Amino acid sequence: MNDGMPDSLIPYDEIVQEALRAVVGRVLGSVAENGGLPGEHHFYITFKTQAPGVDIPQRLIERFPDEMTIVMQNRYWDLVVDDERFSVGLSFNQVPSKLVIPYSAVTGFHDPSVNFELRFQAQEGIDGADPHDEAENDGPTAVPVEDGSNVVAVDFKRKK
Repeated sequence: MNDGMPDSLIPYDEIVQEALRAVVGRVLGSVAENGGLPGEHHFYITFKTQAPGVDIPQRLIERFPDEMTIVMQNRYWDLVVDDERFSVGLSFNQVPSKLVIPYSAVTGFHDPSVNFELRFQAQEGIDGADPHDEAENDGPTAVPVEDGSNVVAVDFKRKK
């Protein structure tokens, strides 16, 4: 359906999503440089487990074949951040695991301590995600998201 607006020849939606994913990288980079999370900050990061460049243990892929959410709060180690991806050590049921996650695979980032949230469209070619359970890495239980003014949702619809 065309509402009278011409289709843009500039991929604004992709540019905005890439810029907002860079926010995730910048925040994680700051945490890595400073040696830990400041104050009460902690993160819930949701990502596509089958996205290109994701490297996680097979047992996690089997349990979360589409999408999973990890918690970065007290029990993480070896956070390494670059321009394209981050890697982090987390424990799942007392089993240490290394996860490598490109920013392009991230579909959500939430810092409940300040009610800040970013949500991203799934990459093209990946259909809408089915609801999923939390990854249950050894950390706190999920905190419900409250409606607040610090939520940024990027939800561009492509015209066909």
